[in-house]
Amino acid sequence: MNKANLMKGVLVACATLISAGSVRSQDWPQWRGPNRDGKAIGFAAPETWPQQLKQQWKVAIGVGDSTPALVGGKLYAFGRQETDEVILCLDAASGKKVWEERYPAQYVVTGPPARHPGTRSSPVVADGKVCTLGVGGILSCLDAENGKVLWRKQSTNDYLGVAYRSDSSMSPIVVDGRCIVHIGVKGAGAILAFDLASGEAKWKWEGEGPASSSPVVMTVQGTRQLVTLTAKSVIGLRLADGKLLWQVPFEAAQGNNTTPLVDGQTVYYTGQGKGLLAMKIEPQGDGFAPTQLWTNSALGGRFTTPILKDGLLFGFTGRFFCADAKTGETLWTDTTGRGASAALVDAGSVILASTQNSGLIAFKPSGKEYAELAHINVSDSEVWAHPIVAGKQIFVRDHDNVTLWTLE
Repeated sequence: MNKANLMKGVLVACATLISAGSVRSQDWPQWRGPNRDGKAIGFAAPETWPQQLKQQWKVAIGVGDSTPALVGGKLYAFGRQETDEVILCLDAASGKKVWEERYPAQYVVTGPPARHPGTRSSPVVADGKVCTLGVGGILSCLDAENGKVLWRKQSTNDYLGVAYRSDSSMSPIVVDGRCIVHIGVKGAGAILAFDLASGEAKWKWEGEGPASSSPVVMTVQGTRQLVTLTAKSVIGLRLADGKLLWQVPFEAAQGNNTTPLVDGQTVYYTGQGKGLLAMKIEPQGDGFAPTQLWTNSALGGRFTTPILKDGLLFGFTGRFFCADAKTGETLWTDTTGRGASAALVDAGSVILASTQNSGLIAFKPSGKEYAELAHINVSDSEVWAHPIVAGKQIFVRDHDNVTLWTLE
């Protein structure tokens, strides 16, 4: 390679690194973190955990269960205030409001789900934009710097003729410059990809209605796929055009409420009454075929997506558990009941979990036994969102507020 080409290669590599580094290592830009796998980077766990954390600030953001997004020192929170859905940008250090965008959200949650009347979907921040999906299916794309609305989808025409007003709980994903959502009503729905810059629809897959599940991305032999749970299946769509590549029937008791977990060509998924399962996605002819690897019928989680760490799966079924990721064998189960939900985060040397009953729990990521390090109260109301951890900071979103706690 001559000197000119070498220099060109160095410049390209530097540009790639700068682009990749546009999101800081400690940021939490979307549902389940940077890679949608529940892994946080840069958390400084103490050698000895305190009995209490120090509250730095607390801000009322509205009713909801949406996990905020943390990007570049800004916290993007989503909630419902009376008849409006509100997107707030806060300075993460002080809690001071940077900007606010609100819009009328006439959809009202009814029936048993009405105990969660606010927003459920988590914001996603990418390429200088923030996208949110309201509980009634209103999709917004805003300028992350100033809150200006760039585009909004709020009619059947916007969604290419698809009925959409339902208790939306899935969190949008932004990939390849497109914002992808699953919308619909009971029994029917569509996954649509919108151009992030313009809002133009790029592709639509019509099929089963949405679940309270959010998609992830996997790559099999060069083909990038969107993997998600619908109301009745686990599916893989080709990211380029939305073509259905494979489909496995799966319908958990009381709904499909978890997110698939991807490791290479393996997909782990779970549901109440169905257990914890693993399958491998392999090329077959012109398409792809799923092969079931194992099922552990005792470990079906209703709401909690497991964490994969060092060949171990950590999850929650009302109690914490650990399973062997290769075989599905149960290695241990915690003996303490802790409510219906816990949101798990791999924080390096510890697993952190915010539980429904307002407790923040830290335990060792061990395959031998459940070893609890801390159980600290962080709210006076229920917590369904993931904790966001960065350095010695922990952001907790409860029913109405976001609070910054520190270990100092």
